[in-house]
Amino acid sequence: MNFEEYSAQDATSLAAIVAAGDATADELATLATDGINAVNAQINAVASGPFDSPLDYASDGTFAGVPFAIKDLVCHAEGVPTRMGTRMLEDGVVPPADTHLMERFRAAGLATVAVSTTPEFGFNANTEALLYGPTRNPWDTTRSAGGSSGGAGALVAAGAIPVAHANDGGGSIRIPAAVNGLVGLKPSRGRVPLGPDLDSTALSGKAIEFAVTRSVRDTAALLDEVAVSYPGDRFIIAPPERPWAQEVGADPGRLRIALHTESWAGTAVDPEVVAAVEQVARTLEEAGHHVERATPTFDWEEFLQATAKAWAAFLAESVMGVEAMTGKAAGPDNVEATSWANVQYGRGLTVLDMAAAGATFNSVSREVGRFFGDYDILLTPTTNHPAMPLGYLDANADLDAFGWTSRIFEAFSFTPLFNTTGTPAISLPLGQSKDGLPIGVQVAGPMCSESMLIRVAAQLEAAMPWAARRPGVHVTTV
Repeated sequence: MNFEEYSAQDATSLAAIVAAGDATADELATLATDGINAVNAQINAVASGPFDSPLDYASDGTFAGVPFAIKDLVCHAEGVPTRMGTRMLEDGVVPPADTHLMERFRAAGLATVAVSTTPEFGFNANTEALLYGPTRNPWDTTRSAGGSSGGAGALVAAGAIPVAHANDGGGSIRIPAAVNGLVGLKPSRGRVPLGPDLDSTALSGKAIEFAVTRSVRDTAALLDEVAVSYPGDRFIIAPPERPWAQEVGADPGRLRIALHTESWAGTAVDPEVVAAVEQVARTLEEAGHHVERATPTFDWEEFLQATAKAWAAFLAESVMGVEAMTGKAAGPDNVEATSWANVQYGRGLTVLDMAAAGATFNSVSREVGRFFGDYDILLTPTTNHPAMPLGYLDANADLDAFGWTSRIFEAFSFTPLFNTTGTPAISLPLGQSKDGLPIGVQVAGPMCSESMLIRVAAQLEAAMPWAARRPGVHVTTV
């Protein structure tokens, strides 16, 4: 198997090739390692690795031998240093055990060959941590790969690996999926385990774990592998009626679809992005669905103020944990400027401040819940624009906590709502700009509606296929 053959397959196909004996897991690992080494000089998406050999995995797993990477944040593997994108952990801290999600990735047979980059503590929609330097978009290396799972998105888009771990506290799965031309599902809150270090209340309930993939069927099959509850989980979410893999190709029925293309923040949305979403809406109408313009309504400024409090409190807590692990005090010499501003703000928040933020999140969630009583899904852009120039979201800018939160979410205004509500949303690579950049379209649904989202996503994948698109920086071109 060569790079051309390897990179043309999704994870499901590669697993089948290994199972059939047409290629070995070792051959795939070599291709992944060589591929990462080939593209990384141009995209800078690797925090550590590629490893001399993949981490241990179940040889009988669904994705046995399929190359994979974990993000340098939250999910971690026993013995593999993690740095969370911060200079406070420049030498890395070595976890004594796997997280629960890492256990599930191993059980699924995924062969972890590297750790991907992240912005510091994950709080940026670009991936340009001072610790690693900027991660570049393989479609245009002057542009961002998104964040905070930018390294994951860039490696998968460049063909080095078919699937990668990602997580999402405000859009960090969906944004990199959108700007790199991938599939990115943020599952329902509590669907994928965060333990044992965190639980589903992390980041005021906004933090969600999963992955970016090249195909809807990979997303569905991987969700079947990792959506597992563990003893001690604070909440147990309703399981699906049948495996998500069986929803791929299933008839979604005639759905009531709301279309919304105006930024909730009141900020500009690129006309090419709007046009791409409207084309998807027409495609869904042609498939027999009812589409009309509608949106949940909420006070953006109040929502943003509450979101700033949640992120600042989370960063303050994260930094406190790193200080305890390392014995090093945080400060402007080892923490990026906007992170430090958030830490200082977070340290000053009171219980009543957080209770007020929680009341806002509750009010917004109730409104969105009522909205999904009238509509099955909501169709929006994933991002306000295609991939942005590097440096647009400069984490060392002179901004206070609210100013930094505003800058991120006014530029990426369609994703954070669904972290607050805990409801699932998926970004699909259904558009392309005149400059050849991917445009992501977001499909969101009510709580526990992953089955419906997968059926709709597969319907769109068949009607508007994207698999043949390939960026300029790719394992077949370097």
